[in-house]
Amino acid sequence: MTDPITYKDSGVNIDAANIATARIKKLAKTTFNENVMSEIGSFGGMFNGTFADIREPVLVSSCDGVGTKLKVAVAMGVHNTIGYDLVAHCIDDILVQGARPLFFLDYIATGKLDPDVIEQLVEGLTRGCREGDCALLGGETAEMPDIYREGEYDIAGFIVGVVDRRKIINGARITGGDIVVGLPSLGLHTNGYSLARKIFFDVEGYQIDTHVPELGCTVGEELLKPHKNYLLSLNRLIEHEGVIKGLAHITGGGLVENIPRILPHNVNVAIRQGSWPSLPVFDLMQRLGNVPREDMLRTFNLGIGMVLVVAAEYLQFVQDQLNFAREPHYIIGEIVDGDGKVVFV
Repeated sequence: MTDPITYKDSGVNIDAANIATARIKKLAKTTFNENVMSEIGSFGGMFNGTFADIREPVLVSSCDGVGTKLKVAVAMGVHNTIGYDLVAHCIDDILVQGARPLFFLDYIATGKLDPDVIEQLVEGLTRGCREGDCALLGGETAEMPDIYREGEYDIAGFIVGVVDRRKIINGARITGGDIVVGLPSLGLHTNGYSLARKIFFDVEGYQIDTHVPELGCTVGEELLKPHKNYLLSLNRLIEHEGVIKGLAHITGGGLVENIPRILPHNVNVAIRQGSWPSLPVFDLMQRLGNVPREDMLRTFNLGIGMVLVVAAEYLQFVQDQLNFAREPHYIIGEIVDGDGKVVFV
């Protein structure tokens, strides 16, 4: 007769999952507001959809991950920044349409569930949600030993926000002569890590704790710099109907592929090269890896994490608001006649 086989024998530890869930509940509650109508652990998260200050509420949703930045976090043994990166990325994705975040859901999958690692991940999630006034409404933690090796995990986020229909930002009004303003990134954010890891670790032979003078920190510290949440800087501007014509979150694909996502088909964006400070990490990677300029432009944000398109008559007002928010910004180009592309001048 076969000896009794438990779920734990197959590699899934329900007790560890219960410990992790208890810790998640405590952290998630710090993000709750008066609209949350359920507790963590319910089959579904409930959120009051009454918006007294919005005439025609339009829900905006997005889903994303943080790519192979996870590999850096695992190598560093630092897991409380990845969750923040994920929330910031998702907030920025819906912000470009003028939406404010309402609630967030997460999915964490791992080979062997470690409650301490899960708690660190959720600590980052809750920090990001609190910063964005966004409720961490629920999620899923899956232990799958046959899919992930021990110590590995993946995390994905799902966000829902709201915008008044009259305040939707979609780029449709962009015309020739409009001004392009760039807001700086803090580093790679959450894109280009496969190439960055190849350059630093495979080509150059650096270790995660190698201190690089050009960076002023270790490789690991540079690569774990956070994804910036631009809601804090644009919070006031998105409330002024018609001031911002277009917003582009510069993620995978860089300036070259993200700005055209908001352009009408009869205009181009002319970007002035050298019109914003270059971050040392990008210059270093291009040099060490002998990376073609075209690949750099299509892989990394190159120091600009968010792009605004504004009419010339509103430029001073926009700059005043950004100054009030203490957000550095650069005039990096303008809209010209064309066919929906980015050109560099």
